[in-house]
Amino acid sequence: MQAAVLERFGAPLALADVEIPALRPGQALVRIAASGVNPLDTKIQAGNAAHAQARLPAILGIDLAGTVEAVAPGETRFQPGDEVYGMTGGVGGVQGSLAQFAAVDADLLAIKPRGLDMRQAAALPLIFITAWEGLVDRARVHAGQKVLVHGGAGGVGHIAIQIARAFGAEVYATGSAEQKGIIESLGAVAIDYRSESVDDYVARHTGGEGFDIVYDTVGGPTLDASFAAARRYHGHVVSCLGWGAHKLAPLSFRAATYSGVFTLLPLLSGRERAHHGQIMQEATRLADAGALRVLMDERRFNLHQANEAQAIVAAGQARGKLVVDVAG
Repeated sequence: MQAAVLERFGAPLALADVEIPALRPGQALVRIAASGVNPLDTKIQAGNAAHAQARLPAILGIDLAGTVEAVAPGETRFQPGDEVYGMTGGVGGVQGSLAQFAAVDADLLAIKPRGLDMRQAAALPLIFITAWEGLVDRARVHAGQKVLVHGGAGGVGHIAIQIARAFGAEVYATGSAEQKGIIESLGAVAIDYRSESVDDYVARHTGGEGFDIVYDTVGGPTLDASFAAARRYHGHVVSCLGWGAHKLAPLSFRAATYSGVFTLLPLLSGRERAHHGQIMQEATRLADAGALRVLMDERRFNLHQANEAQAIVAAGQARGKLVVDVAG
């Protein structure tokens, strides 16, 4: 099969002929149709993501959508011909999706939504799992809550808005003035973080009490702002980028709580992988119910052009999720 291989950090991906991987127990061989491109993929390529534990030479690509070609003996959850998707590799020495085939732990897969094509499906896994783990697994979002999503037009952010709304929450999201239309089209109240202070929008939308859940998808100073926006006594802050040094006093003074999200952990540790497959089943359920859409960058790239796609994402120039077409 053909694959885009990273031989050394900082180097371009090189197209190469490699062996189709052999199936191990509990795996499915997937003929890959599309590979989602995430900022993390570009950081791994540049050598700036030690936490991803990449081992060279590496086939990158965290997200995939494709068709089951074969299953290991005894594997009954999927059968040849099933259209599937998931967050399946590209870190920790596990083969990624910038290849024509991958032997995938079946625990990580789910049946693709009927209403999404392969490109749309490949764009979803990492961002959906990250949003779900924060809102549902950590913060226990439920109806009647006020949820603030920082970075509401971003990859994780625009999915978090939709998950929170599906659970019946009232959703607010920060973004630039130019992103107001996108945020509002997803059903959230847009907050221009450049023109309104934290104290001002907390006062205007919550009477000064704060939001029940604050999901930070930006990190840095935005996480500090999240601490100041949490509801007194019952507020909960979640961040998928809480890696810096932060003062917890503003959170403590509000008697609120904090959780971190590290979406790669099941891939790196081998534990709780089945939960990722279960989360993708929830994505399928929401998508099939018409309650989930993914913002796509419609530019097309094939496996030969993977470096071009990676460069666009690395430069922050993607207009929605960008996908590499692998099939064909």
